[in-house]
Amino acid sequence: MNYIIIFFSQSGALKFNRSMEKKGIECILAPTPRMLSSSCGTCARISYDKNILALVDEEIESIYSVKGLKDYSLVYDSHDI
Repeated sequence: MNYIIIFFSQSGALKFNRSMEKKGIECILAPTPRMLSSSCGTCARISYDKNILALVDEEIESIYSVKGLKDYSLVYDSHDI
């Protein structure tokens, strides 16, 4: 499944990207779609078939599954914890 991961800061996005590289998970940093967030402006796009919540850390603000070109579904929101 494809996901967009939103961060509190750009440094959090960079840290996550390095972590994914170490785990062998392809991660692409890209501009955050405005409809999802106006926070740091950088998101990570990954394809991951296991439990996405296992990747959550304190830098992640939210995670959306991507179902189409602009069809996003909220999977995780740090504000709900």
